[in-house]
Amino acid sequence: MITLLKSFLDVIGAEKGYSPHTITAYRNDLTDYINYLGKKYKTENLDKDSKSERVEKKCEFEKDSEAELEECDTEMLTDEIFLQIVRQDYKTVVRDYIAHLAGIKIKRSSIARKLSALKSFFNNLIRSGLIEINPADMVPMPKLGHKIPNFLTVDDIFFLLDSIETDSLFGKRNLAIIETFYSTGMRVSEMAALNFDDIDFDRQFIKISSGKGGKDRIVPVGERALQAILQYRHTLGHRFTPLFLNKNLTRLTARSMGRILEKIVNDCSLKIHVSPHTLRHSFATHMLDAGADLRAIQEILGHSNLSTTQIYTHVTIDKLMEVYDKAHPRH
Repeated sequence: MITLLKSFLDVIGAEKGYSPHTITAYRNDLTDYINYLGKKYKTENLDKDSKSERVEKKCEFEKDSEAELEECDTEMLTDEIFLQIVRQDYKTVVRDYIAHLAGIKIKRSSIARKLSALKSFFNNLIRSGLIEINPADMVPMPKLGHKIPNFLTVDDIFFLLDSIETDSLFGKRNLAIIETFYSTGMRVSEMAALNFDDIDFDRQFIKISSGKGGKDRIVPVGERALQAILQYRHTLGHRFTPLFLNKNLTRLTARSMGRILEKIVNDCSLKIHVSPHTLRHSFATHMLDAGADLRAIQEILGHSNLSTTQIYTHVTIDKLMEVYDKAHPRH
């Protein structure tokens, strides 16, 4: 499936401007589906001419844009066999896969993501004139519950920040990272991509040029975060382009930031699972609870649709009790 799949990934990368993270997710989901078909149809008769063309347990697949093509120990289909399966079994070729995922207890949110990837992939094949019907359109999207994002209270955030020791270079760096997370609501991938010159200390904003979908935006940043960054960089004592550095003085990765946060949480014995995204949720929740405009939060978070931001319009129990105590005549 090298040709069809690589062609699709090129389209969403070059023409639609999808981020590398999104392209990787599409590639992984579609590869899982192709592998599933390879196993499912391995022993079935399609037609005598094409059956001999099937490639078993050998393929070459590009795992990322910088990696070399390497041999994979999976059962992949050729383009021709795949298209023949889709044309002949268009009513079941996706339905059976989704039923398989449900049968092995894959989360509904993951199934919905995989189905969305399939819809896009098959639409691309239709535009290329290779198939006429999108088999993924015949499968309804799983119903997803409206899950309230996990977030910390204001007290928890302050406790977390106050627990960070700043008597070392890395302590100052870690405080600057967490302060900036909470001050801006940035994604961890955006934080990892920041350069020192992206920050305007006088006007107190940060330019984010690595956001989801490749969209640039300007976000305000608080005085506490700016001071933490300046103290860290002053202690660092050298001019480096990346904002946050590891012990080897190279750019700190998103994965490393997650590990740093996890260690800080464990060290302060905060009995809550906290990820970088939790800080993003906390930022949005606290801003809205304090009366910030929903559309302003949308711009700061970099959401394309307001509906994505509306998930943060839940109220905390503290806010709910405050309103109740003020409004109810017999509380």
